[in-house]
Amino acid sequence: MIKIKRAYDKPSKEDGYRILVDRLWPRGVSKDEAKIDLWLKEISPSNELREWFSHDPKKWEGFKSKYRDELKEKAELIKELKKIEKEKKTITLLYSAKDEQHNNVIVLSEILKNRV
Repeated sequence: MIKIKRAYDKPSKEDGYRILVDRLWPRGVSKDEAKIDLWLKEISPSNELREWFSHDPKKWEGFKSKYRDELKEKAELIKELKKIEKEKKTITLLYSAKDEQHNNVIVLSEILKNRV
């Protein structure tokens, strides 16, 4: 099972294995309070794509397409996440963005859920 949660939300037992998938550490969150099991920043969008998108909902469709293209080059990391999901049963992908509907975790989780 793959869950999605903001890194600023309180950790819970139901989160399972918590994986931060942002390039930058969440501002103002300590490592102790975050309870992050793995920081997989390599799977996040490139700095260029992140800066271009700038969380502008008008660029969402373009961002999704470009990020999917970047993820094609990160097939090993996708496999690693699927392996962790299989071993841990529940993983929670953590992100920092304020916009809960337009961020990299939405795209990443769709890809993971569609991969067998």
